[in-house]
Amino acid sequence: MARTNKKPDPDEASPRWRRRAADRPREILDAALTVFVEKGFAATRLDDVAVAAGISKGLLYRYFDNKAELFKEVVRQTLVTSIRDVGDRARASANAPAALDVFLDQLASVAKDPRRSAIPKLIISESGSFPELAVFYLAEVIGPGVQQLSGLIRRGVEGGAFRKVDPELAAKSIIAPFLLAVIWRHTFARHDAKRFDADALIRQHRDILLHGLAAPAREPARRGKRRSS
Repeated sequence: MARTNKKPDPDEASPRWRRRAADRPREILDAALTVFVEKGFAATRLDDVAVAAGISKGLLYRYFDNKAELFKEVVRQTLVTSIRDVGDRARASANAPAALDVFLDQLASVAKDPRRSAIPKLIISESGSFPELAVFYLAEVIGPGVQQLSGLIRRGVEGGAFRKVDPELAAKSIIAPFLLAVIWRHTFARHDAKRFDADALIRQHRDILLHGLAAPAREPARRGKRRSS
């Protein structure tokens, strides 16, 4: 076998280069999220993402085959991992109301984040031209989220903390104000004189929600009247 006289690149051998290579997928996804939020899915080009990430387009293709796969991975890393984490914490909660608070806290954190909250709005606005994005989002974000929320509501009903409701319909009712929050933030807030407060909206929703789900208080058993002799 012929021997090569090529000397190793000192940059590639350095620990700093190795750390940079290990961080690159995360950096690409972070840059892609910024570009998708600014331009939308249709108008985003992989060239734009490569420039934002500070890499060549050829290097970008080493990690992602196309724009759709890049976008899906952005959603997975940005929202799907959070859904899994919230599900674990909700299941570990002491009771159903506490688990519901964990879920609502996550909704509030997404609604307050200017980049993460743009993703549901982007899906809604782009789904007509790119239905495969809606199918993907339904399968990997909405489906698991509704399943988790339905499970904790069912847990509350069976444990007596919540009144009898349809768990899946209740779950969708709980998520609906979150969709209002992200649509309002990215569509109407800039034109509204009143400051949009996602925290206040979620707090108000929580108060109405817990009162609406609460099981009726049990009345104490009445003692029978004593007969007069």
